[in-house]
Amino acid sequence: MASKDKRPSQRLGKSNPRRMKIITWTVALLLCGGGVFAAYRIAGTTEVEVPVARARKGDFIVSVRTRGDIKSARSVVLKAPRVPGLRIVHLADPGRPVKQGDVVVEFDGSQQEQNVLSRTTNVRAVEGQITQMKASQRMDDEDDAMSKMSSEYDLERSKLDASKAEVLSAIEGEKNRIMVGVADGALQTVKASINAHQVGHEADLGRVGQSRDKAVRDLEQAKDYLGQMQIKAPIGGIVNILPNFRAQGSFGQSTPPFKEGDNVWTGAEICEIPDLSQMYVDLKLEEVDRGKLKLGQQVKIRVDAIPDKEFVAELDWISPIAALVFKGGATPEKTFPARATLKNLDDRLRPGMSSTSEIIIQREPGVLLIPSRASFAKNGKPAVYLQTGKAFQTRQIEIGEQNDEDVIVTGGLKDGDVVALENPAEAIKKAKKKM
Repeated sequence: MASKDKRPSQRLGKSNPRRMKIITWTVALLLCGGGVFAAYRIAGTTEVEVPVARARKGDFIVSVRTRGDIKSARSVVLKAPRVPGLRIVHLADPGRPVKQGDVVVEFDGSQQEQNVLSRTTNVRAVEGQITQMKASQRMDDEDDAMSKMSSEYDLERSKLDASKAEVLSAIEGEKNRIMVGVADGALQTVKASINAHQVGHEADLGRVGQSRDKAVRDLEQAKDYLGQMQIKAPIGGIVNILPNFRAQGSFGQSTPPFKEGDNVWTGAEICEIPDLSQMYVDLKLEEVDRGKLKLGQQVKIRVDAIPDKEFVAELDWISPIAALVFKGGATPEKTFPARATLKNLDDRLRPGMSSTSEIIIQREPGVLLIPSRASFAKNGKPAVYLQTGKAFQTRQIEIGEQNDEDVIVTGGLKDGDVVALENPAEAIKKAKKKM
């Protein structure tokens, strides 16, 4: 007979909890396994995107690429005139177009105007002094003429008295002859005095004349200085303000340009006006590229500030001597300066703009091209992965010359064929690693 204190191991009508846990975990594991298997199957059949390109007919170009700056073939530099004490009171806005004859720089002319007035007064004062001196000398000349006339009269009278010696006593006759000598001596004295007066007058006039000439020269110089208070544009173009090397700029910053209020020294280069009708690209060629180039080769130019237009130039100068460029290392780099003149211009083009230049060394028009990335080596021969539907197949090709971007295909492909830019098998492996 069963004891009342002992409970049955399983109640009638209820399931076993341990058994239910086992069943639940088993179902969960089966579901997870199925999900993983399904995900694996889905991933295994996922399409992998392989970059492709089309074989195309076009021009095969071998070129040299380099950077350069746009410059004007002819630029007029406006310098400060040889005038002391210059100060800028007006300066044209940088980058503003000007016409021939427009005022670009104006200096403070108040001091020069004062100098003109002062020196005009000096000239008038000296001319008045000359007029007064000539009047005084004219009076002296008249006095000398009267003295000469009186002396000549006395001499003639003495001669007349001496002619009476035959009828007069010997004493009176001798006395009259002596008076003739005295009168003649007095006349010579008057003549000598007149000559001395004339020499003195000429010396005085010469001295005052020199003062007048100096005053006139000073006046002309002041007028010339005053006429140089404005610098006008000799040609039409764009104003480019140059740096003021005597200005006190902030430490670490570039030299500031000239501005209104700056004092200017004689001959200072204040601004320049480049001629925009003739422009070129200033190039710096690498040493390894120097031997590939020759004058007359075509240059394609892309200006950074004008990305929507391509410019064409012609290589017309290459320096025979290398320029050394020090960039902090022990060994300087060698570059060859060169110049390519632009054949087509644009109103937006300005000197100083940066550009990328491509110098055409070789051109073969109308050849079949594929990207260099699309050519692979298979068994030592060139090949491509040709797309057929959604798959790729390997195909041997024949190639010609190649550059950094394209390869000439001489056989094995036709225009419009799609080739892979990457090994499809490698692309699948990369895609699986990412999963």
